[in-house]
Amino acid sequence: MSDTRPPAQVLAGLIAGAWLAQALAVVAKLRIADLLNAGPLTPAEIATATDTDAAAMYRVLRALASAGVFAEDESGRFDLTPLAGPLRADAGDSIRAYAEMAGERWVWQSFGALGHSLSTGTPAFDQVFGAPLFDYYAAHPEAARVSAEGLYSVGRGQDAAVVSAYDFSGAGTVVDVGGGQGGLLAAILAANPRASGILLDLPHVAAMARRSVEAAGLSTRCRVEAGDFFSEVPAWGDIYLLRKVLHDWDDESARRILRACRSAMTEGSRLLVLEMVVPAGNAPAYAKLLDLLMLVYAGGRERTEAEYRGLLMSAGFSTKRIMPTASAISIIEATAV
Repeated sequence: MSDTRPPAQVLAGLIAGAWLAQALAVVAKLRIADLLNAGPLTPAEIATATDTDAAAMYRVLRALASAGVFAEDESGRFDLTPLAGPLRADAGDSIRAYAEMAGERWVWQSFGALGHSLSTGTPAFDQVFGAPLFDYYAAHPEAARVSAEGLYSVGRGQDAAVVSAYDFSGAGTVVDVGGGQGGLLAAILAANPRASGILLDLPHVAAMARRSVEAAGLSTRCRVEAGDFFSEVPAWGDIYLLRKVLHDWDDESARRILRACRSAMTEGSRLLVLEMVVPAGNAPAYAKLLDLLMLVYAGGRERTEAEYRGLLMSAGFSTKRIMPTASAISIIEATAV
């Protein structure tokens, strides 16, 4: 059924979406969905448990309930809804950490300076915080941790979809370039016991990845290396992964990463670029919104199929196929030419 509201009302609702996003981030940080997992509570009970103001808590929960996140009953208590479920930290599809990350000031203030990016084509983050994103992370470990945990949480479902969609059974060594905390590589190795892995990332990320690899019991089959993927990538891998790496960078920087991978690859190596592919036309797509974050935040971009094919060709690769998965991520398989 089409929306019959006047256009101004529809636009007003879209504008208010920014406020709703911040409300989601706050309740995620306070872990309110976890509190409600045992059953409905009053705003006063939630406020006592979270050291917040009861009246303000009611107003935040009421607004979220109007969007289907939580539900208020006749007695004034709030309960979980299916839409609130992924805000629980222990949910199988939890994106609680991602919601928290989206509300942090380094994201929020970057979007507040979107006009700077629109005028200059450069990341607003650099102008607001005085340094590029990854330099800021290196100097602010807590921001790096919150962001890494947020991306890990939203990526788990994508990782499972990639493992289900692609046959890794013949791979001896899988090299995850810019692999973050290692969630994807761990999933691949768990599903393919004969494979081994190498994860490469910046030193502060590599330290988190080592802990994750040890916790997964994969230390004997996976090593973590600290390094710079612009200059050198571990050699002799069978499959090279670039999972949501290229979207962080402009085309020239992305080409440098791709060329470093190509230099490390053998004749039989394959490259898998795991990214959202922006669809054509006016249909709604999360990739089109994420592209705005890349604009203001990291200076990268989401790309169309044609743009990925062109980028890979310019770095010495031939695109063999593009495979959709059960998630928003597609698998772009390429080989060196």
